[in-house]
Amino acid sequence: MSTRTRIIGALSVIGVVVGVAVAVDRGFGPLPGSDGCQVEVDGHKVDLGLEQAENAALIAAIGVRRGLPARAVSIALATAYQESKIINIEHGDRDSIGLFQQRPSQGWGTRDEIMSPYYSTNAFYDALEKIEGYEEMRITEAAQRVQRSGFPEAYEDHAADARALASALTGNSQGGQFSCKVDAKVAKASAELDENGLTARAADVLVDLEGAFGDQSVGGFSPEGVSSGHMEGSAHYEGRAVDVFFRPINEQQRKQGWAMAYYLVAQADRLDIATVIYDDMIWTARRADDGWRDFDPGDVSGKSDETVAILEHRDHVHVDVHE
Repeated sequence: MSTRTRIIGALSVIGVVVGVAVAVDRGFGPLPGSDGCQVEVDGHKVDLGLEQAENAALIAAIGVRRGLPARAVSIALATAYQESKIINIEHGDRDSIGLFQQRPSQGWGTRDEIMSPYYSTNAFYDALEKIEGYEEMRITEAAQRVQRSGFPEAYEDHAADARALASALTGNSQGGQFSCKVDAKVAKASAELDENGLTARAADVLVDLEGAFGDQSVGGFSPEGVSSGHMEGSAHYEGRAVDVFFRPINEQQRKQGWAMAYYLVAQADRLDIATVIYDDMIWTARRADDGWRDFDPGDVSGKSDETVAILEHRDHVHVDVHE
């Protein structure tokens, strides 16, 4: 993960709303009672624990960053399901460790390297991309070519779940198919702003996003703080919000935006995220059991198409953190 700090001028966005926005239920239904995440694609549901979701979303984000097809992410997720249940474990058969149970003795890297989900995921994709025609192979066949497991058919047991997760987390399934339920009761943190004009929590989100997806076009904050361009009560004024822009608006950008929006929801518990808004939809930690809901941008009558797109968050992902 990149640890550098970026000083970014404010890119003022008209009417960006924080977690106080009015929204109505989208209709995807409540999530299970306990904290966790769920994806539903074409009627196939997958439930994950929060740690599983965090790792699955990272595996997908790295695939998106590398420009890989969703099929590659499906193969990686099916492999991680079989090898570790998508948990970054420190043990395994012989010297196998990590998400993919890679072995230092087999040249996958040092123990410390493999225990980094960023390193191990990239190592898996490096090996996968060397397999000619992997996109046309059965998921279990491609996974086996990378892993060389003693149980070559075992990966296929997780193929359907992996495909559903990959479809959502790469942004191919859009409109709220992936959501998480988290504890919205978070202890207050320091409101002090850093040199970029962000609270520590918001700064952590920005660093985390760029670690997963690479450099982004971001705004909604500035070294001196922002005092205009957003609705009353906006988290931007407190340095608790970041906007990530996906312009111009087109299908490819929309897919990238949904991949990031889902990633943020998957990391909400770990990063103390309160609100994610994108593509005229909203997810909030305090109503996480409702999943994604329609976003209400207020009265848009008489406004230009460009302004309406901004108000509806169709050209940017908004994320804000708890106080």
